[in-house]
Amino acid sequence: MTPPQRKRRQTRAEHPPPLPPAPQAPESGGEDDDNRNPERLYVISGADGARAELDLVTLIVARADPPPSVTPEQAVLLRLTLAPLSVAELSAYLDLPFSAMTALITELITAELVQARAPIVRQALPDRSLLEAVMHGLQKL
Repeated sequence: MTPPQRKRRQTRAEHPPPLPPAPQAPESGGEDDDNRNPERLYVISGADGARAELDLVTLIVARADPPPSVTPEQAVLLRLTLAPLSVAELSAYLDLPFSAMTALITELITAELVQARAPIVRQALPDRSLLEAVMHGLQKL
């Protein structure tokens, strides 16, 4: 494995090289279409920057139908969460990063349109009395 190459710092007197011209869109659907990733912009209306404490496995459930005032991303999120879905699943379905998902979900939680539920955690160790009952039942066979 080769070590990464370091770039030389530019002094203030030097100017960065000019940007190359914008690539032209290909006329046919070739390999270039798959390699282009358009820049995505997210509108987040929360001014304070506070976010709900969400984990990847936190379940999100819609409380109401989407009102007309929500953004398209929020409307899709509300339609998807008619049945409980985890934040990781929502992030994958909407192709949004986790940080953008937490911002969207926080806005919906503050508007009381969705509810965040902690995942159901199974008991770490099974109940001893249940194991003893199974053991005694197997011994009687």
